[in-house]
Amino acid sequence: MPENFKEKDIGTKNCDKPIEGTKHPDFDYIHRTHTGDEDYPDDACERYLQVKVKFDDIDVTNDIDGGGTCTFPTFQGNINVQSWKGFDIIHPNKENHRLRHICLEGPEAGVYVRGRLTGSNTINLPEYWKGLIDLESITVSLTQIGSSQDLIVDGFENWGAGIKVRSGNAAAIDCYYTIHASRIDGEKLIVEYEGATPVDYPGSKDQFSISGFDY
Repeated sequence: MPENFKEKDIGTKNCDKPIEGTKHPDFDYIHRTHTGDEDYPDDACERYLQVKVKFDDIDVTNDIDGGGTCTFPTFQGNINVQSWKGFDIIHPNKENHRLRHICLEGPEAGVYVRGRLTGSNTINLPEYWKGLIDLESITVSLTQIGSSQDLIVDGFENWGAGIKVRSGNAAAIDCYYTIHASRIDGEKLIVEYEGATPVDYPGSKDQFSISGFDY
């Protein structure tokens, strides 16, 4: 028999070592699983609400007042290898399918509005844009509908409340619009910087997201 061979303890409640806490029926709580034997009893290792948990170098503790700590090690490797930031949801109209999209990226904290302009020559911007966006950063894209209208951005109404549009050939205006702007409530994003990790970012760390971070 090889020296590193160990016989399985088949049919017994071998849960490694005792677990302390409050029993709970849901799998949401950490539990000891069985040893892999086909005839291992399903109830061999009961599930408990954990008071203290340790996963390798990650420690999670709780106290009677509901507070606690969670200490993480310095990660090595990749959480998101390709560094895209995406989300995955249940498909809205195909059974047993899912839908995955990737977030649009850019060198600014940008916002947008879009819609259709018809029977008017003014695109009304959201009231909440005042104080939220940098008016000097506004860009406008117009897509004419049905006929050539020679559309022109003719200026702002009340400096940011609306955008005036006119037709260069006096046609009735009917178009789709998309308007982008940069937010003004925060420091300007530093797109490129020298460093090995996000800890080296020279600006504010307040709005950093872990999503897509290559450790």
